[in-house]
Amino acid sequence: MDASFDIAIIGAGMAGASLAAALAGEARVLLVEAEAQPGYHATGRSAAFWTESYGGEGVQPLTTASGRFLRDGGFLSPRGALTIGRAGREVEVEAFARMFADLGVRVEMLNRAALTDRVPGLRPEWTAGAMEPDCCDIDVAGLHQHYLAAARRADVELWRSARLRSAVEDRHGWRLTMEDGREAKCGVLVDAAGAWADVVARAAGVAPLGIAPFRRTIAQLRVAPAVAADLPLVLDLDETFYFKPEAGRLWLSPHDETPSPPCDAAPEELDVAAAIDRLEQVVDWRVERVEHRWAGLRSFAPDRLPVYGFDPVSPRFFWFAGQGGFGIQTAPAAADLAARLLLGWAGGAIDPMRYSPGRFG
Repeated sequence: MDASFDIAIIGAGMAGASLAAALAGEARVLLVEAEAQPGYHATGRSAAFWTESYGGEGVQPLTTASGRFLRDGGFLSPRGALTIGRAGREVEVEAFARMFADLGVRVEMLNRAALTDRVPGLRPEWTAGAMEPDCCDIDVAGLHQHYLAAARRADVELWRSARLRSAVEDRHGWRLTMEDGREAKCGVLVDAAGAWADVVARAAGVAPLGIAPFRRTIAQLRVAPAVAADLPLVLDLDETFYFKPEAGRLWLSPHDETPSPPCDAAPEELDVAAAIDRLEQVVDWRVERVEHRWAGLRSFAPDRLPVYGFDPVSPRFFWFAGQGGFGIQTAPAAADLAARLLLGWAGGAIDPMRYSPGRFG
């Protein structure tokens, strides 16, 4: 064998990098990345916001618990998030606001005049809105590099361009073989492979959990009038679009979720067209040009909550997957929770049972 470790983490995107950093100094850790560049897939294609309501009430505790770390580290900048509804949906918007307010999230109901102040050009049929003033943009690249650097300083070993071919368990732990012939052994194998989470599980002989990848599209637009720098992140109640300003341009998504195999996702023209059509139903802005478009994969467990914990049948296999589109904004709390489970530490701010892989048994 080339190397021996306490823990090997498959995947060096935000999930794997944050967990490696959380474990730094407490265990001998190997971080394995299939691509030449960590974060090439979902991490590098995020719309980059921290919003406590995003992902629903089951995800909110992780997002809220991550806020202080992200703020103190300088990874957040103020944005504000506005969830809007058409006329006749006022009661539903109010219920949305009340649910998250009851969870401790700051939410303010806005009337039509307040909506148009924040979103100039908003079409008249949009009459209800709930504002989350604490929503922020995230410096995704900075956060990811912070975690990789913290792991490196603690002697976490990073293997790039190392795609897992097989993982064989024996009485001592795992024997790992990469497609390029590199080998390692470890006591615990962590699956932080994002869209490839079930693929990694199968390679290890572990029953998959049904973590499914879905394509999400984003387009960068030049619009007229020009996008105001203080425009909030705007989402609709039915989750059919969101948009936000970025360096004088508009980032727009149709909030699509198209089933996909694990792959280097590419945008589809129909999805970009759908996004623009939905935008034109919300505001009277003119789309002058589509400057850039991209897509990434968001991976969900069957109940759409993340999966953190030891596999109930293979107790030396640890799931750290199913983070959907909220893996960036929940990374600090998720990594802390997973590190505590891996190291056998008590305490922590989040109850791990809610996210245990055993819930699917």
